[in-house]
Amino acid sequence: MDMLQVQKVNKVYSGRKAFRALTDLSLSIREGEFVGIMGPSGSGKTTLLNVISTIDRPSSGQIIINGIHPHKLRSNQLAAFRRKELGFVFQEFHLIDTLTIRENILLPLTLAGVSIKEMEQRLERLAVRLGIQDIQDNRIDEVSRGQQQRTAIARAVIHRPSLLLADEPTGNLDSKASRQVMETFQSINEKERTTMMMVTHDPVAASYCNRVIFIKDGMLYNEIHAGDNRSAFYQKIINALSLLGGDANEFSTIRV
Repeated sequence: MDMLQVQKVNKVYSGRKAFRALTDLSLSIREGEFVGIMGPSGSGKTTLLNVISTIDRPSSGQIIINGIHPHKLRSNQLAAFRRKELGFVFQEFHLIDTLTIRENILLPLTLAGVSIKEMEQRLERLAVRLGIQDIQDNRIDEVSRGQQQRTAIARAVIHRPSLLLADEPTGNLDSKASRQVMETFQSINEKERTTMMMVTHDPVAASYCNRVIFIKDGMLYNEIHAGDNRSAFYQKIINALSLLGGDANEFSTIRV
């Protein structure tokens, strides 16, 4: 079953000179799949993420998430849809520094009125899986950037969204923290069956996905599927990026 369908989506930004960011772009992501989106700067990756996440509206075409057309919802329905169906992880962690790790993670459940007992059960399971059980009472500035990002991931998935959207989640991390964060994503995807879509410049991060979709000039360019060997998949991603063009410095080339 398709969790996400993007159907012939166009996005044009008007202005003195109109700019077409997406052109007739169609793709689908199956339930439980972990898909990476890659492409040079200005290729339309962030625009695609924004129209899927309902931060922006497509000029034409439609987005369907879990059978629902979010862009057809009224504003109060859309707010409820976002809270229930979507999880977000960004390059900047967007954590509240006056709250503890625990309070940050539980915030979506607090807003949704979930019982204390249910909150505790979900938090305990997630904290162990993400390796942050020992820092729950710490403030944000007392933990590493990798731990902050894992906290942001925990907050994004604790309400069990249908679709997790990640925008350059390893962009501010060193290679060791990046690897830990991607292993966290992979674990949540495999064990919780959470459907994930991640925009990234980093081929190492992308190699943790089931499939990578490449976008160029606002259009679908290519896609490749993972096999059993992550190193081989990483090499296929590097090869695809070299064909895609763009500034070679835009893409990390750290070996797996």
